Amino acid sequence: MKKFLSIVATSVLLASIATTAASADPAKGQKLYLKKLKKACGINGAKMAAKHTQDEWEALKESGKLEDEIKKECPKVKDVKDKYLDDLFDFFHEYGSDSGNVPSC
Repeated sequence: MKKFLSIVATSVLLASIATTAASADPAKGQKLYLKKLKKACGINGAKMAAKHTQDEWEALKESGKLEDEIKKECPKVKDVKDKYLDDLFDFFHEYGSDSGNVPSC
C-alpha cells in the first residue's frame, strides 16, 4: 500500500510540473511582442494589449482569429508563427484593457 501511494504521489507531482512547463507565458509573450511585432506595429505592448478587454482577447483566441486581429492592428505584420500565438495571447490577455495590469514595454 505504501509503495502504491508513493507511485500515485510521484505521478501527481510529475503531472503538475509537466503541465506548468507546457503552458504559455505572458512574460514570454511580452518578449516575443517586443522582438517580433513592436517595430511592425509601431506601438508598445501596453497599447496593443489594451486594444481589447480580456474577454475579447479570449473570444479572438477561441475563434481562431487572433492572428487575423494582430494583422488588422499591425498591417505591416506579414505572418505570425503558430507557435507564438499562445504566448502572445497570454500577454495580450494578461494586460487587456480591463485587467488593471500594465506591462513594462
